[in-house]
Amino acid sequence: MAAHTIEEVINEHMQELMSIPGVVGVGQGLCDNSPCIKAYIIEKSSDLDKEIPKVLDGYKVVTEVTGKIRAHPKK
Repeated sequence: MAAHTIEEVINEHMQELMSIPGVVGVGQGLCDNSPCIKAYIIEKSSDLDKEIPKVLDGYKVVTEVTGKIRAHPKK
């Protein structure tokens, strides 16, 4: 069992992950029925594959291509 909750791990590493060029978001998800950290990216690249860790504090990190994320204007 991990020493920290996934929420704590995400909070501890959010700034580090978001500072990687191409990462547009970080969140929690399920991978093979286990909690995992998702790094949302603009597009797949070998540079991102090398820079984004595969595991943080015992939690698997996976990437998901979302493209650019933009806020919708208020109506």
